[in-house]
Amino acid sequence: MKVQEKQQIVASVAEKLGNATAFYLTDFTGLNVKKMTALRARLRAQGVEYLVVKNTLVERALDGMDMPDIAEFFKGPTGLVIGQDDAVTAAKVLAEFAKDHDNKPAVKVGVVDRRAVTADEVTRLSKLPPREILLAELAGLLESPMAQFAYVLEAKLYEFVGLLEALRSEREAA
Repeated sequence: MKVQEKQQIVASVAEKLGNATAFYLTDFTGLNVKKMTALRARLRAQGVEYLVVKNTLVERALDGMDMPDIAEFFKGPTGLVIGQDDAVTAAKVLAEFAKDHDNKPAVKVGVVDRRAVTADEVTRLSKLPPREILLAELAGLLESPMAQFAYVLEAKLYEFVGLLEALRSEREAA
């Protein structure tokens, strides 16, 4: 490969990693072309990109970026799973694919919000509910105390109306 081609690849990878919410390094040993194509298709359907680039070029792309030092994981065949929108989607697709294909590809390490995460943490991320469900649960938690407060005020209003009604009935009787 020519130097100019390498520089273009490094610049492209650096841009993708710089804009990414999360990326994961995977070991794709044992996956044939058919399985790799299936993995790429699943990832692409969720808006996640899968790259296989020489380890040295990815290391060069990470040099000078505000990222944790993960150089020790660039050994052997390494694939990059790059999630632009959120960290959970990419982790979910990887975990589901690995479950169906004898735990391959194996996650080596991940970087989520510029913080290194272990393979176990990536597995835990994959078990989180989707972002929309988490936001709905948060909205429910915020709404609950307000709704209870409204019910208390409504109960006091009914109690007050009941007292007025009792007072009116008492005066009519007298």
